[in-house]
Amino acid sequence: MNSHHLLPVILCGGSGTRLWPLSRETYPKQFLALDGHGVSMLQDTAQRLDGLSPTIAKRPPLIVCNAEHRFLAAQQMQEVGITGVSLVLEPVGRNTAPALTLAALAAPADAVLLAMPADHVVGNPARLQAAVEAAWPLAAQGAMVTFGIVPNRPETGYGYIQKAQAMADGTAYAIESFAEKPSLEVAQAYVASGHYLWNSGLFMVRADQWLKAMAQLQPAMLQACQQAMQCASRDMDFIRPQPEHFAACPADSIDYAVMEHLPRNPALGVPACVVPLDAEWSDLGAWDALWEVLPHDEAGNARTGETIAVDTRDSLLFSHNRLVATVGVNHLVVVETADAVLVADKRRTQDVKKVVEQLRAQKRTLASTHRKVHRPWGWYDSIDTGGRFQVKRIVVNPGAQLSLQMHHHRAEHWIVVSGTAEVTNGDKTFLLTENESTYIPIGHTHRLANPGKVPLELIEVQSGGYLGEDDIVRFEDTYGRASGAMQAAL
Repeated sequence: MNSHHLLPVILCGGSGTRLWPLSRETYPKQFLALDGHGVSMLQDTAQRLDGLSPTIAKRPPLIVCNAEHRFLAAQQMQEVGITGVSLVLEPVGRNTAPALTLAALAAPADAVLLAMPADHVVGNPARLQAAVEAAWPLAAQGAMVTFGIVPNRPETGYGYIQKAQAMADGTAYAIESFAEKPSLEVAQAYVASGHYLWNSGLFMVRADQWLKAMAQLQPAMLQACQQAMQCASRDMDFIRPQPEHFAACPADSIDYAVMEHLPRNPALGVPACVVPLDAEWSDLGAWDALWEVLPHDEAGNARTGETIAVDTRDSLLFSHNRLVATVGVNHLVVVETADAVLVADKRRTQDVKKVVEQLRAQKRTLASTHRKVHRPWGWYDSIDTGGRFQVKRIVVNPGAQLSLQMHHHRAEHWIVVSGTAEVTNGDKTFLLTENESTYIPIGHTHRLANPGKVPLELIEVQSGGYLGEDDIVRFEDTYGRASGAMQAAL
């Protein structure tokens, strides 16, 4: 029995553009409940090791995520009762190798890291746990282990791992080679041979071994991460690598930066091996992958929300707010949200990212932001807008408060719908209850708080010549966003 601990490292970056319009930059797919289980993909990933053998000591997870998503990640962990979580906040995205390096630098040197992307689906967690238990002694002894998915079809959208000889106990294999996404003919040959597995993007390696491999194979990347972590700031459960140092870090994946080099470099002292995994795994990269994992009706349709399908086959119908009805169509993806509707050929869902590219080129916020926007204190929904006005529905969580702030260009009128509001308006602080209101003139310092035990809901009517979210001057903020200068709300 060794003294190592297993540290789940959840890689929670990415914007999931191929799952637009549901997934967007400010609320990407890993925070969404997509697979019908009622929990987000992040929450599902964090709970995936529940039931792991008690012989393996397991630490609370470490989450590497975008700094803008820090409160979303923390809140979702609280919602499922997972405590003791550490969050490493990437100031910019640099792919998975730098993300895992940040985690290794934040972890005890002898911790065994299990890197798990937050956007995977595992239909049979018990089999994943069995594979982790099989990989545990190998990783604890210094190997870098990846998990290869046993293929059930000749998939052209995944990379492949070629197995070499079996290890001593027969549960793991040395790695012969890695292969890029193949043509259909080549993929068919791979599957028929029985020697190839899909590259899952799951990795298990001791922190000190990962850093040793990085020092030899990616010294510039390691140096940038080390400098960023040496100058990191810490508040609450958040670890904030220094932005300038991390921005200088080269971007690359775990596979390309390290894993694919290990079989050709035995002198490094980090042996590479693969454990086969047959756990109903799926990488939810696009809408067709979601169609694969959701339950189907007798016509092969996957349907979520309020839908009607007449003479419709093999389609995905996703309703978020309104009825979605189809007649006489096949192989379609129809996704409805409050502010956008996607209709796509199910065989072309990889091209949804081109829609996002066009929206970005047109500088439209639909590429990045939902109508409903989540904040550390709750959320708001922009329910109507005009030339000089905007109407928002605002919900403030119990005990939460917005920043002490002011606006240069807009006035606000608040009407309480339910709950109790504590309002700071200029030099006055007072309570408002249901059906009461107050007016915030332009330039008045103000704050909204919920001192009660139930959510506070109100309607905010903004009026003025400029209503952008960047017309905010913060003076005090519970969530570390005070700036004393105009900035966008985070």
